[in-house]
Amino acid sequence: MKSVQFSFLFCCWRAICCSSCELININITVEKEECSCISINTTWCVGYTTTRDLVYRDPARLNIQKTCTFRELVYETVKVPGCAHHADSLYTYPVATDCQCGKCNGDSTDCTVRGLGPGYCSFSESRD
Repeated sequence: MKSVQFSFLFCCWRAICCSSCELININITVEKEECSCISINTTWCVGYTTTRDLVYRDPARLNIQKTCTFRELVYETVKVPGCAHHADSLYTYPVATDCQCGKCNGDSTDCTVRGLGPGYCSFSESRD
C-alpha cells in the first residue's frame, strides 16, 4: 500500500513541480521557391506546461495560457540544393537553444492549434 501512495505522490509532485518543457532534436523540411525541398536536423522546444482554463472568464483579469516555447534561439543557414541558377539558395531558420513555459509570441512563432507539420513541402521533390 505504501508503494501505491508513494507512486501517487511522486506523480503529483512531477506534475506540479516539474515542467516537461525541454529541447529535443527534430527533423524539418525547408523549401525555397525555384529550389527543391531539403530535410534538416535542428532543435526545438516540446513538452507540457501547467496551465488552467478558467470556468468564469473575468474581462478585468487576463487569462494568459502558457505554452512550451523557446527562451533563446539562434539562426543557422543552410544551402538548399536544386535551385535555378538565378535563385538564392540560402535558407535561414531558427534553432532553439533554451526552453521555457511562457506566453506564445505570435510575432515569432506559429501559435496555431494545428500547423502543417515539420515534413510538409509544397514544392515537388523532383525539379526539371
